[in-house]
Amino acid sequence: MAHGVLKQNVLTPTELAHLGEGSLAYLREIDSGDLKGKFPGIVDIQPGIRLWALFAANGQPILLSDVREKAIAQALQNDLTPVVTH
Repeated sequence: MAHGVLKQNVLTPTELAHLGEGSLAYLREIDSGDLKGKFPGIVDIQPGIRLWALFAANGQPILLSDVREKAIAQALQNDLTPVVTH
């Protein structure tokens, strides 16, 4: 390696897609009107209700709750580190 040149680690798209898999869960507040595309097969819920959605690192939905602490507890029970996203 030449003096002064930094080596960069580059992730492939596949590696990036699996980053955090099995160890991280993403917690996000979501409007009930936005659930259809994120939770396939979900029944209709009145729009305008704020809920907490927990997703696996790969984007798969894990659970939906009206209480933030319940979603966090579920992640911890499954040995997942919850990360809040916006």
